[in-house]
Amino acid sequence: MKLSEKIKRKVYNIAGKVANSLAQNQGEGDKGDKSVTPGMPELIRAVAAEGAVLLENNGVLPFNADDNVALFGRNQIETFFVGYGSGGDVNEPYKVNYLDGLKACEDIKINEMLAEKYTSWCAANPVDEGVWGRWPRYFPEMPFDSDMINQAASESNRAVVFIGRSSGEDRENALEEGSYYLTSEEKKLIRMVTDKFDSTVIILNIGSIIDFSWLDEYSDKIGAVLISWQGGMESGNALADLLSGKVSPSGKLTDTVANSFEDYPSSADFGAKKFNNYTEDIFVGYRYFSTFAREKVRYPFGFGLGYADFELGCLSAEADSETVSVKVTVKNMSAAFSGKETVQVYYSVSGTELVNPDRQLVAYAKTKLLAPGESQEFDITFPVTSFASYDDSGVTGYTNAWVLEKGKYTVFVGTDCVNANPVTTFDIGKSGCIEQLAQVSAAKEAFKRIDGFTEKDGKKYPVKHITPESKTNLAKIIRADLPEGVEITGDKGYKLDDVRSGKVSLDEFVAQLDTVELEAISRGDYIMNSSLGAKGNAGVLGGVLESLRDKGIPAITTTDGPSGIRLHASCSLLPIGAILASTFNDALVEKLYTLVGKEMSVKGSDVLLAPGMNIHRSPLCGRNFEYFSEDPLVSGKIAAAVVRGVQASGLSACPKHFACNNKETNRCHNDSRLSERALREIYLKGFEICVKESSPKCIMTSYNKINGVWGHYNYELCTTVLRKEWGYKGMVMTDWWMRKSKSPEFPNLNDNAYRVRAQVDVLMPGGGRAGKKKPDGTLLRTYGQMDGITLGELQRTAKNVIGLALAIDK
Repeated sequence: MKLSEKIKRKVYNIAGKVANSLAQNQGEGDKGDKSVTPGMPELIRAVAAEGAVLLENNGVLPFNADDNVALFGRNQIETFFVGYGSGGDVNEPYKVNYLDGLKACEDIKINEMLAEKYTSWCAANPVDEGVWGRWPRYFPEMPFDSDMINQAASESNRAVVFIGRSSGEDRENALEEGSYYLTSEEKKLIRMVTDKFDSTVIILNIGSIIDFSWLDEYSDKIGAVLISWQGGMESGNALADLLSGKVSPSGKLTDTVANSFEDYPSSADFGAKKFNNYTEDIFVGYRYFSTFAREKVRYPFGFGLGYADFELGCLSAEADSETVSVKVTVKNMSAAFSGKETVQVYYSVSGTELVNPDRQLVAYAKTKLLAPGESQEFDITFPVTSFASYDDSGVTGYTNAWVLEKGKYTVFVGTDCVNANPVTTFDIGKSGCIEQLAQVSAAKEAFKRIDGFTEKDGKKYPVKHITPESKTNLAKIIRADLPEGVEITGDKGYKLDDVRSGKVSLDEFVAQLDTVELEAISRGDYIMNSSLGAKGNAGVLGGVLESLRDKGIPAITTTDGPSGIRLHASCSLLPIGAILASTFNDALVEKLYTLVGKEMSVKGSDVLLAPGMNIHRSPLCGRNFEYFSEDPLVSGKIAAAVVRGVQASGLSACPKHFACNNKETNRCHNDSRLSERALREIYLKGFEICVKESSPKCIMTSYNKINGVWGHYNYELCTTVLRKEWGYKGMVMTDWWMRKSKSPEFPNLNDNAYRVRAQVDVLMPGGGRAGKKKPDGTLLRTYGQMDGITLGELQRTAKNVIGLALAIDK
């Protein structure tokens, strides 16, 4: 790239970041109205507590009523409630930090002297919240000396040390102190506290997995480690519930905690600016560790302790040609504590042509709150086809197909992926094709991926071979499937309500739209914080022209939303995605987002740009706090719960980012290069579950390329997979703004025409980051020409957008 182009791109990116940061925050927000949605604080508090993960506990937790607790670390006051960026910038009505939550708890006595020292020092040393993409990852600690520790130890018998980490959009976590690693000051503080206090409690106010090797330095001096995550506006009260014993921790890790960063299978292939090869293939997270490196795991996927102890018993486990059924009973063996437990069902298969992980999660279930001695029984069933693998190489005899292979299948039940015991084994005697598909988004650049293993002394070692490359003639596929248009009739006086009532068909209504209107309906109202929607909106689509609104097409307001509704108006600040997933409680998450949907109705949001559901491929991804898990089943199930909740109010959720947005560095230009098998089994599977179980009305594409094609131009993902294979009926929008590009298949087609041909219906927010608010001309430039954009494509997009308008209860 020429130097001038590099400079131009740099300036463009900086301008975009500033625009994104400022556009929705013009003005000071609504400081007068700090109303709270009834029932929301209680639900946020419950979710934040239920998603917390207890990693260690020697009995020091919960605290006793006669304990006096010394709180160390400025994070008790400067709590990270959510991450930074579009996923966390909410004008909340209030926030309860950890110190205030513990102060308000009648069952916990804190060291008031120490709390006052921290309060005074923090007031005199305010934090710098930074700017877009340059937010702080941690806050420097208050200087400490031995006299202060000694004084605290003379007054208190218990100690808590708070460690805080944050991350945000447009930047990765870093392999440095203050991000992935603890700082020297934090280690010094822990050392000084553990020298004076036995059974010190560590609270980790983090958004994603960090290094845990520091635990080895303190031997048995640390009594408990609790990941409280970032719990939204009720963070402090939720922590008080946990430390006092009002709530027993029941969260489970949705990511593996490895001994070191280098142990993660993606560690050598993450963070490059131009492209990243997904060489680990389907062996993401626990799938890799359970197969090749069990000894490198500190805390396994699915792990989490509680105050109560549970006993799992398998009553029966059966499999026939169609269904696997496992009956499990869970009993609370504790004499003193009520609690919840998660039943996790995994499987493994041997003797197949395709190499598979030794553990794959296939189902889970969360108990109700069980009193001491109480039991609950589950009958967990799932189709045998859940065991199918995707063959992108033809080794099974079927190419580009889901195949249920001949082999020996074992089902495991337990409370994490390591502590799961076999409950049944059965054979499938003959391989069969479950679903024959076409090759999509396969690799265009050769690289090696894990697709085999050697075995020595009972241990497996990964083997890599070249990934199958794309052989698709996409131009031929697209030409054969271009939709027929309906002759433009001009305005017949039909209104959208006429379609809704059945008076006219959607085709008849759309035929009224001229090319100016067809262009407009394929984009938003150009800017964030559009005057057509509630103040502070992310953008408006649909009725962006007066003529469209006259026909009854409403202006549809979108808002950022993973951690709350991002508007000038005061809205609830929600727990981050990592907490939602760690609950393993689909029903609780759905209940929370049902209330969010009601809040949307009041505040003026039609489309919540959530959930974020990309896979945690690496602990360094800056937006892991928004996303759910390294596992596609958990990601899909929790995302579906969010969507069902939001859409219960007649509005729309918008799962994102479709697909493979697994890093933030140079995200608008980076190419995620992976095999079709990994794409389908890991990175698309969660979206597939979400689409089929919750029918989202909108989906957002990703910024990045997938095997050389940007998400917002990706016909194979947005038309072939999403609409044809999965039967998706909703609308697809871009992430905010898009990259300019020509279609490789149709060189005369570029930018918006290229996008619409892919059936990415709406460019958001509608124009460039800067410049005049008018169409760029690229959509209609080739209209009527050979291989140019067609009337049928324009009308198809219009119907998808109008379908959203019909589906939203406005």
